[in-house]
Amino acid sequence: MKKILIICPYPAGLAPSQRFRFEQYLEQLYQAGFHTDVRPFFSHKNYRAFYQSRNLLSKIHAIIQSYWRRLALLFQARSADFVFIHREATPLGPPLIEWWIARILGRKIIYDFDDAIWLTDNTHESRLERMLRWRSKVGSICRWSFRVSSGNEYLASYARAFNSSVIVNPTTVTSDYLHSSTHSVRDNADKIVIGWTGSRSTLKYLDNLVPMLKMIEERYPSVEFLVVADQNPSLPLKSFRYIPWAAETEIASLMNMDIGLMPIPDDEWAKGKCGLKALQYMAIGIPALVSPVGVNRDIINHGKEGYWCSSPDEWYTYIVKLILNPQLRQEMGQLGREKIAVRYSVEANTPTFLSLFT
Repeated sequence: MKKILIICPYPAGLAPSQRFRFEQYLEQLYQAGFHTDVRPFFSHKNYRAFYQSRNLLSKIHAIIQSYWRRLALLFQARSADFVFIHREATPLGPPLIEWWIARILGRKIIYDFDDAIWLTDNTHESRLERMLRWRSKVGSICRWSFRVSSGNEYLASYARAFNSSVIVNPTTVTSDYLHSSTHSVRDNADKIVIGWTGSRSTLKYLDNLVPMLKMIEERYPSVEFLVVADQNPSLPLKSFRYIPWAAETEIASLMNMDIGLMPIPDDEWAKGKCGLKALQYMAIGIPALVSPVGVNRDIINHGKEGYWCSSPDEWYTYIVKLILNPQLRQEMGQLGREKIAVRYSVEANTPTFLSLFT
């Protein structure tokens, strides 16, 4: 069997980008004759120490130990036929690991990313942090790579400035979503749940919707606003409910929702997003209301699987329309599931993913 060394930031099952970019394809790779060896930057122990501990020394120790772990790759990569790198080998500094693998060892790098990681959405980032993050390495890694796997056309256009072998490999959802029970459409007299799911880094995108959501909950007492995430945003809404995200309960938590929201700003960083929230909503059979930015315009056909919302008035109008029309919610949800099965499921995208290694 040919060997693929997979280099990624986090332990398995913890990061959405990893779960929906490559972890769900490991079985398909095995069936195609590949042996995979996944090497995250953080071990589970160091991940907990860095992200959950308040002890600075524990965080520093976790980083140092993780960098030592990375040095082993300088030798392990020698036996690999392909080296699949998701986002980056190390979070700080220049791409020395990637350079060694490509230039010294001569291994074939498949470089995968699903965000505009040469940019940042942190408007308060210090000069020191910008220097440490060394985001210009993205272009260098693209140049050294055998092939680049990008989550959408916007990311692909950036990569093509450095490498002619670029494949648009869309983010996809697992068969677990499509094999889950069909979403039950509630009547208007029942509780209607407007939902959002994501990570702590994107919670800030909900802030601009709060005034509009307050208006909706005042007018429609049956409405509840649900957030499924890894951090409680404690939104100032009377109807607000929070469910902590967990891999084993993710689908069950999302199945509480009747309408899914994906607000993002219209900026260069957001154009690199790959529409995961919208895909998750569609897969469980509920309408997706999205900002018409980047790939969201391709995933959602306005008025079919959901709606494009560019202003507070549009968010309000389309949410209310769906609250009042359970039949419309059901029809949009069904169209969404059908689209996922045909274009954005693991089964549909497996040939594209496997083509990265040919």
